[in-house]
Amino acid sequence: MKTPALLRLAPLTLALSLLAALASTGCSSPPTAVQAAAPQTLAPGQWESFNRQQINELIARVGKTSAGYNPAKPPYVVFDWDNTSVFLDIEEAALIYQLENLRFGASPEQLEVALRRNIPATAFKPANNNAAGQPVSIDTIVPDILDSYRWLYTHYSGLKGQQPLAEVQRSPHYQAFVTKVRYLYEAIGDTFDHDTAYPWVTYLFAGMTEAQVRQLTVDTVKWQQTQPVEKVKWSTPAELPGRAGLVSVSWKNGLRLVPEMQDLYGRFKAAGFDVWVCSASFVDVIKEISSNPAFGYQVKEGNVLAMELERDAQGRILPDYRHGYDQTQGPGKTRSIQRFLVSRYGYGPVFIAGDSEGDQNMMADFSDTQKVLIVNRLRDPKSAIGQFSALAVQNYGKPDTRYLLQGRDDNTGRFVPSQLHTPLGATAAKALK
Repeated sequence: MKTPALLRLAPLTLALSLLAALASTGCSSPPTAVQAAAPQTLAPGQWESFNRQQINELIARVGKTSAGYNPAKPPYVVFDWDNTSVFLDIEEAALIYQLENLRFGASPEQLEVALRRNIPATAFKPANNNAAGQPVSIDTIVPDILDSYRWLYTHYSGLKGQQPLAEVQRSPHYQAFVTKVRYLYEAIGDTFDHDTAYPWVTYLFAGMTEAQVRQLTVDTVKWQQTQPVEKVKWSTPAELPGRAGLVSVSWKNGLRLVPEMQDLYGRFKAAGFDVWVCSASFVDVIKEISSNPAFGYQVKEGNVLAMELERDAQGRILPDYRHGYDQTQGPGKTRSIQRFLVSRYGYGPVFIAGDSEGDQNMMADFSDTQKVLIVNRLRDPKSAIGQFSALAVQNYGKPDTRYLLQGRDDNTGRFVPSQLHTPLGATAAKALK
């Protein structure tokens, strides 16, 4: 996906000047000592030790045990969700579960509207060409998806048919449908800008109610935690090439809840901070995974800013972005925080956590923010978040640093006690790309 416009990134000039002095891209933190956590401090877990120290000091400095704490005007914190609060992306995981189990509420006609919503007719990037090397577009692949969905819709007992899931899964239409929808998600994200790509996957909830989406989320999280952390590949069956031809798609599977982040949410709340989530995933999905006690984060349901869709009079979701609302990605995260939080509190968040270009605006745009936690995913060094990550390496150990870089091993889905990131399938870890 394209990097969104970098709006109001005040620290960016500072970032560029400091980066010129950066001599090493492999800096890591010293080993973390094992110790018990005090009531208002983070458990050691797999935290990078300096990051843990800085967060503990922030809690002590402005939390409810501090001299200046005012319960009528509490500090608040904002977390991204996907690949920050959890390992991997709950929206993408929900899409896989939705596809594998055919959990759809749309008729074929409604699904066509959702699939085509705001997608240009131009061909997808060459990396998304079919197996024969031919370009694919929304106009060639949507008819294939609908042909298979109509067959599934009239045969599967969970839609309008009579056959159990196990039986329809044996049809080539099933594999063609799930593969081409997941391929389309990837191709749209690779080809078009974030404003076009990010809402698209949420439109696939068309025809469903909030309760259905929330149950889908519960089922997704429980299922994902039984799956190995691995790369999965789907390909369309040879007997159903359709108009678009044969295509394949790969993605990372094995979403994990993150114990260190669960603890961090709890420590902030216990210390008198208000905890908010600002996510580019669909609001009903984020409300369920973040507030359900079974998942360990226990955010108030009302404390979620996320992608919003219109609903009909019966509460069914429509494939139409909610009018008058910003997309909660890139600059839209900043605008949403300003609209709903700064207007409420009178000041900005004291702490922000994120992992991607979609978070970099909110990381930089609020003068009240004292600490920014970046979950290291080796972001592009030319992007703002890549430069913020470099600042975290450059300023490691300095108490006035704004940016903290937290390492992770994508082979396990777990934090590591350093700034280093290990990609899935790799053994070498490093701090910066």
